[in-house]
Amino acid sequence: MDLSNADDAKKIVDGCIRGDVKYQQILYKATYGKMLGLCLRYAKDKEEAKDFLHDGFIKVFEKIKFFKHSGSVEGWIRRIIINNTIDIIRRKNRMAFVSDSENDLMRLTAESDDNLENISNTQANAEIIIGLIQELSPAYKTVFNLYVIEEYTHKEIAEMLNISIGTSKSNLAKAKEKLKDMFIEKYGEYK
Repeated sequence: MDLSNADDAKKIVDGCIRGDVKYQQILYKATYGKMLGLCLRYAKDKEEAKDFLHDGFIKVFEKIKFFKHSGSVEGWIRRIIINNTIDIIRRKNRMAFVSDSENDLMRLTAESDDNLENISNTQANAEIIIGLIQELSPAYKTVFNLYVIEEYTHKEIAEMLNISIGTSKSNLAKAKEKLKDMFIEKYGEYK
């Protein structure tokens, strides 16, 4: 069975709605790798990511009856996993968002965008940058992942995290600046 095939996806979802363990296993196995990768971007380590993932799948199976077949099952699962992960992090009180003035925000955003482009165009590879992202504070990591990787807008991020749009922008700019600083500290200046 293939989730990209609409008929297979419907059969799998319908089986999950009935509580059929066979179809739950198929759905879980088909999306496990991608969803674990998603959780790893928010977690401090692999064990925490697995906890996020398992909690997320509990929500998926609780809410699968609400899936409307109007988009991909994988996209729907992704959204639930992200929202659940953010809820867990928020409950642990690990996200301390920092708000900034508009002038500082504009300066930080312009500088950090240029700096991150320079980093990605040099000797840094994806593994180095992912490692650096893991070292960000939970608030910076969450906003960075949601905006840069998940491609949510600042408005969507603000609504998800119950913060202002300006705070989302500020935390993204500070995350980028922190990534640049960590890169320089670990790997030296870049050109």
